[in-house]
Formats: sequence, C-alpha cells, structure tokens
Amino acid sequence: MSDNLLKEKVEQAVNILQEKGIDLWLTFVRETELTVDPVLSYILGAGCTWQSAFIITSKGRRVAIVGSLDREKISRTSIYQEIIPYVGSIKESLLKVLEEEKPKKIALNFSKDSPASDGLTYGMFLKLMEYLEGTEWRERIVSSEDIISALRGRKTPEEIKRIEEAIKITEKIFKRVTEFIKPGLKEKDIAEFMKEEVRREGAELAWEEETDPAVFSGPQEVGAHSGPTEKRVEREHVINIDFGVKWKDYVSDLQRVWYVPKEGIDIPEKVRDAFEIVKEAIRLAKKFLRPGVKGWEVDNVAREFIKSKGYEEYPHALGHPVGRSVHDGGTLLAPKWERYGELPFKEVEEGNVFTLEPRINLPEFGVVSIEEIVVVEKDGSRFLSTPQEEIFLVK
Repeated sequence: MSDNLLKEKVEQAVNILQEKGIDLWLTFVRETELTVDPVLSYILGAGCTWQSAFIITSKGRRVAIVGSLDREKISRTSIYQEIIPYVGSIKESLLKVLEEEKPKKIALNFSKDSPASDGLTYGMFLKLMEYLEGTEWRERIVSSEDIISALRGRKTPEEIKRIEEAIKITEKIFKRVTEFIKPGLKEKDIAEFMKEEVRREGAELAWEEETDPAVFSGPQEVGAHSGPTEKRVEREHVINIDFGVKWKDYVSDLQRVWYVPKEGIDIPEKVRDAFEIVKEAIRLAKKFLRPGVKGWEVDNVAREFIKSKGYEEYPHALGHPVGRSVHDGGTLLAPKWERYGELPFKEVEEGNVFTLEPRINLPEFGVVSIEEIVVVEKDGSRFLSTPQEEIFLVK
C-alpha cells in the first residue's frame, strides 16, 4: 500500500474511533515475518521484530513503541508522529502512554468471528495482561473488530479504483480463455493457460496458486475450494471457473460459466434455466443491497429465490467483502449459521465491496455459478464487474 493510501486509512481510523466511542486502539504484535497481523498493512506498511505497540487515539495521536533497532524502519513509513524505542522492556513506555491518555476503552487486536481482526496471538495476550496487572487498563479492553471491519470495509475512491483495475484484468483473461477452451483439454491445462496470462499482464494471483483459478468441468464430486484436476473437458459439460488477480495490492474474485455443446445442438433448457435463475438471484440481491441492511437479509433474498424455483440452497454465503484480500473481513452476506458467528448480523455500510455468488449444482452437467462484484453506495449498489448476461459457448 502506498504511503498516501496508508495515511488516508489511518486518518479514516481516527474518525472511526470517534464514531465508535473508542478512546484508544492498540495493535500489539511481534516477529511479524512469522505471525502477520492482517491489519498492519492498513496502519503500518512495514514489519517489526520485538514486542511492538501501535497506538492510534480518537484525538488523532499516533504512537509506535518498538524495539530500538526497528526505530529507523518504522520512522520511514511517516505514519506515526511519535516513535518510542526501547531496549529492555516495552512495559514502561506502554504504561506511560496509557497513563497520559487515560482511555475509558482500549480496543485490542482480537476477535471471535473475524479472521481479519484476530491478529493477536494468545501468548502476546498473556504477556500484555502481565504488563497491565494491577492497573485499571486491564479491565478496559474490548475487541477492535468493529474498528478494523469499518476500516477495511469502507473503501476509499482509490481503493475502489484499484479493485476495478483488478476486475478489468480478470475479465480480459476470461475473454482470452473462452477462445482457448476446447474439448479434450484438462482442467489443469486451462488453469495453466490462465496463470500464464496473469504473468503476461504483470499481475499476481489473488489467492493460493493451487486453487486460483479453480476450474470445474462437468459433474463434480469435489467442493468449491478445490483445485483443477486431470479431468478433461467433454461435450455437454458445464464449465465453471473461479478466478481472481491481485493488482496494486487489491484483488478481484469472479466466476463465469461456459457450456460445451454437441455438434448442432443448443444449450439444454435445464442449463439455460439454472443460469437465468442464478443471474436473477444476483439481480434481486443487488437491488436489495444498501446501507443499513443486515448481511443475512441480503443472503436470504437470493437463497429463498433459488429455493422457490425447486433447487437446493447453496452451501455457503451469498457474498463476502473484497479488498486487499479475497475474504476481506467484516460483514458477511451469509445465512444465520453458527459457522459464520455474528458476521451475518452486522449492517452493510456505504463503501463496502462484496461478491454476489449464488450457485446451482446440476448433477448431470456441472456447476452453474456466477460471481459478480458490487460496491455499496448511498442509496443502493452498483456493479464493479461487467455482469455475465449469457452463457459462454465453447466452439
């Protein structure tokens, strides 16, 4: 993330602290080459070795307490107004800053439900509790999940621009792969072609190489997060590809659908019907999506529509936030299942960017799943991706 964007996000964090009624936000980390807290890319843009405390207050004060040998590296980020180095122990400097600020609430980098907000290790939590033993600050700690979710979720214009650029590259490669696919190719052949196109574009894969892209040709026994196999493309196969790229630190995540027809035979009505139902489910969810609604409510619109057409409900969330990561943390457009914790009950906010990805499995043909990306605006939402309106045909 560029220095300007980092500064923009830190300034945004101050406003969020004021809005949430949190006096002080403490991110407590060490050896970030080994254990990376996801939020550091938003508030630091560097790594650290020893126990380090990065403090942002609702008054706008920014303090970094770091091991003395990390001081120069942290100062080059130009994010923190005060950099306090230590040699023996961080405890004295940390308690001094807390005493100066006298916070009523201290937000700490842990969360029960959001991986993007859960960077604090248990060992570091125990160490911090030792430092705070006998102080009033120990009883004032709360999770920083709400702060981090808002910071990651409320995309700035520059962040949205970068996501759009990643989407354009993805759509360009989808167009090229449409010309490449033919009967007889393996799923792995298609994936390798797409990876080479990513390299040609100077981009990176959005997630792990084993499953990006995920290519599914014909009837499937594997799940949505598995990688491409030796299976070959055959006529009468539906092909589904889940694919994203990273560009300037921001990612895309889209799915598209192809059909491989028999000579002189059109797309089967069952395949066409499933495609139109998935497309309409996305349209209905997008129409409903706006600031203030809860994640589960958006999911429910698409889920109930698909069930009303006689199909099984999809076994996952309708959509997830997208940004610097494919699963960017914060509100989920998900059903009220225990595995999603409290995330489906959180409200959608202006500036959030989500995928919309319902699916229908046709056992005799394959998986029909479209995935689009939308941004939430003041009165609704708009597509950042170019919606797939027709099934792509393999010649």
